[in-house]
Amino acid sequence: MIARIWHGIVPLKKCDEYLDLMRSIAIPDYKATPGNLDAMCLRRIDGDIAHFEMLTFWESLEAIKRLHESAKYYDFDDNFLIEKEPGVRHFEIYRHNTRT
Repeated sequence: MIARIWHGIVPLKKCDEYLDLMRSIAIPDYKATPGNLDAMCLRRIDGDIAHFEMLTFWESLEAIKRLHESAKYYDFDDNFLIEKEPGVRHFEIYRHNTRT
């Protein structure tokens, strides 16, 4: 199993609206992609900005390639993100001495 983590920063005044869009558009989109096992959005407020992490779980790197290997952005992102980070991070997941 592979974990994919994307990071974005949004101004605090827009963070609730952005979270709603992530919950109503991005998460269902990820979950509808073949090979996706789960998707969740994390948010951390830090002063006048909010950090978002999109955490998704995949069967394999090949399944992620069906989505997009680099960062995936939506039409609404230009109205919220302070910058578009080009990359994402991928991690192999291991539990109890076995790869899951």
